[in-house]
Amino acid sequence: MSSMIVISATAVPDHLRGALTRWLLEVTPELYVGTVSAKVRDELWSAVTACTGDGIAVLAHPADNEQGFQLRTAGIRRREPLDFDGLTLIAFQRDSQEMANLL
Repeated sequence: MSSMIVISATAVPDHLRGALTRWLLEVTPELYVGTVSAKVRDELWSAVTACTGDGIAVLAHPADNEQGFQLRTAGIRRREPLDFDGLTLIAFQRDSQEMANLL
């Protein structure tokens, strides 16, 4: 069964952006939306994670949980989704310079 997905891909190579537009609509720069099967979604995400490099990518897709969706992230500077008793929260990673300023 097909379902709607949303991918945000920031600072990724042009060839990845082109690959995403074969399956999804780029509704605004770096934001892709479409309806695909779970197999296509997983293959697209594999391509995204392989090419993200220094960029950031986020995939949101339907899931059978309280929030009704699941998040996946990729990239060096990504925000990490964490599960707290079935509720997904986002963890921000601070770089070492910010941590030094706090001490």
